[in-house]
Amino acid sequence: MSRSASFTRRNFLASSGAVALTAASGLALPSYSRANARPVFTHGVQSGDVDATTGMIWTRTDRPARVNIEVSTTESFANAYSLPPLNAFPDSDLAVKQLLTDLVSDQNIFYRLTAVDLGDLNAVSEPIVGHFKTAPSAKRNIRFAWSGDTVGQGWGIDETGMKTYATIASHTPDFFLHSGDTIYADGPLVEETTLKDGSKWKNRIITDEKRKVAETLDEYRGQWKYNMLDDHVRALNAICPTFLQWDDHEVLNNWSSSKDLTADDRYTEKSIALLSARAARAFHEMTPIRYTPAEPGRVYRKIAYGPLLDVFFLDLRSYRGPNGPDMEDTITPQSSILGANQVRWLKRELLNSKATWKVIAADMPLGLVVWDNAKDKKGAEAVANGDNGAAKGRELEIADLLRFIKSAGIRNTVWFTADVHYTAAHYYNPDKAQFQDFEPFWEFVSGPIHAGTFGPNDLDQTFGPELKFIKAPTPEQGQNLPPSAGLQFFGLVDIDAASEQMTVKLMDREDAELYKVTLDPVRSI
Repeated sequence: MSRSASFTRRNFLASSGAVALTAASGLALPSYSRANARPVFTHGVQSGDVDATTGMIWTRTDRPARVNIEVSTTESFANAYSLPPLNAFPDSDLAVKQLLTDLVSDQNIFYRLTAVDLGDLNAVSEPIVGHFKTAPSAKRNIRFAWSGDTVGQGWGIDETGMKTYATIASHTPDFFLHSGDTIYADGPLVEETTLKDGSKWKNRIITDEKRKVAETLDEYRGQWKYNMLDDHVRALNAICPTFLQWDDHEVLNNWSSSKDLTADDRYTEKSIALLSARAARAFHEMTPIRYTPAEPGRVYRKIAYGPLLDVFFLDLRSYRGPNGPDMEDTITPQSSILGANQVRWLKRELLNSKATWKVIAADMPLGLVVWDNAKDKKGAEAVANGDNGAAKGRELEIADLLRFIKSAGIRNTVWFTADVHYTAAHYYNPDKAQFQDFEPFWEFVSGPIHAGTFGPNDLDQTFGPELKFIKAPTPEQGQNLPPSAGLQFFGLVDIDAASEQMTVKLMDREDAELYKVTLDPVRSI
C-alpha cells in the first residue's frame, strides 16, 4: 500500500525514541522522585478513533503538569501549530487526551508533546512524538490489523516482550483494531511459572497493581499502565492508531449482572456494579477512545474510514442480560446481548452507510460456544447457546439483525472478533442453518495477541457456520499455552482501491501467513 515518501517507520521510530526505554524519549519506567527536575511521560503516546478529519491522542505524565501540544503534517515539524495546553491532574491519574480536529484527509499527522511541571514552570520535559494518518476521502488502498487478549492467564512481559505487537507494526497498518480483553484485570502475575517442558516463564516486569485482582480505580488504571511498559506496545502506539472495544476481562471473567463473587476470596469488593463502573472509568481514562456526550461511557460507535470502509464497534458486555441458560423464546432484557438502543443504532448506521465494506467489530464470536461455567459446560457467556437449533435467547437479537441486513439490501458485511484465544475463519451459510433468513457472510477470529492459547470451541449450527480454517492447540499440546509456544495470532486486512476486494490473512506472531482469502464486493443492483 502507498505511504508518504517522507515518512518511514524506521526513521520515525528513531527520531521519536518510540522504542528506547529512556528518559530522553519520554518512555522511562515509572519510578520517579519529585527531586527530578523535569517531568517525564511515563507510558508513551497513543492515538485512536481516527477518521478523515479528526483523531484522538493520549499521554500520561509523572506529576501534575501542563501538556503542550504541537501538530504538524511533516516529521520535521516545520509547519507545526500549537493547541491550547492540557492539564494533567491526579483525579485522572495524570492522563490526558485531546481530540485533534480540522485535519486534512489522507494526511500524515505528527504530534509533539512537552510537559511543564505545574509546581515549577521552569521544569520542562523532553518532547515525545506520535504519528497517525487520517482516513482518506477518496479511494485508496487500506490496511488494518486486528487481534485481542493481552496479558492474560499470568503471561506478562518476559524478556522477549509482547512480540506480536512488533510483528503488527512491521506491516505499518492504517490502524489496529483491538477486539477486547485489552487487559486482564482479574489475572494477577507472579515472577516465575514452570512450563510443561520444565523450562521457566519469567515475568521480567511486575507492578504492584498486577500482583492481585483489580478492585479499586487505581488498580484498574494500573492494568493499562502495565501493558504500556512493554517496548513493542509503546512502539506500535507511537506510529499507529488503535481502535478499542472491551469485553469481560476489563472488569473480571464472564461478568454480567448474575456474577456472584461471594465465594471468591480474591475479591473484598463483591459488587459487580461498582467494579464495572470503576473499570469503565479506567478504560476511558487510559485509552484514546472517543468521548460520546450523549452517553459518556459508551463503547459502541462507528468510525468512517473513507468510501471503501466503515467500522462498526459493538459492545456485547454493557447491555447484556444475566448469563444463564440462554433459551428464551422472545427478545427481553434478560435475553439481550446488544440491547434495544444499540440494535437501533446499528441498524440505522448500517442502512445509512455508503461504504463498500461494512466491518462489524464484535468482541465475541457469533457461532462459537463459550460457556459461563466451562467446567460443567453450562450457561451462555457469548451469543450461542449450544443447542444447534432455532434461534433462542441471545441468538434472537442476532437473528433479527441478520434478517434486517438482508431485507434492507445491506451488502458486504464482514465480522471480525477475538475472545476465544485461537484463530479461525467461519463462513455463515443460510443453506446449512436452522435460522435461514439472512445473506451469507464471513466471520474471522484472531487472538491471543499476548495471552494463553486455548480452544478449539464447538460451533453452534443455528446460523450455519462452516469452519474454513482453524489454528488452535492440539490435544497433545493442551490448553493455556504461553506466548513462547508461538500460538499467538493476529489478522491482517487489505482493501484494494482499484478492485475494492478485501483480502484477509490470518497470521502468527512470527509473521507466518496461516490462511488467506480474498472477498469480492457484492454490487448493489
